[in-house]
Amino acid sequence: MADLEQQFLAATEAIKKLGERPDNDTLLKLYALYKQGSVGDVDGPKPGFFDFVGTAKYEAWAKLKGTARDAAQSKYIELVHSLGA
Repeated sequence: MADLEQQFLAATEAIKKLGERPDNDTLLKLYALYKQGSVGDVDGPKPGFFDFVGTAKYEAWAKLKGTARDAAQSKYIELVHSLGA
């Protein structure tokens, strides 16, 4: 488990060094997987209707509700590596 945690932390640093910014869908996947892998299930109220970015992030994260932390971390690592980081 510690090895997975180290890989997850390394992937969070590697993603910052990408040559170009991923598209918005990929960014939402990264965000949701990161949050699920580090915090767990989404908690708290959904952002207001006019907070489009906040709502999109919340909904992407909420779709992963029930996903195990280690599974989310593994998927995050895979996605980061697929982006060339």
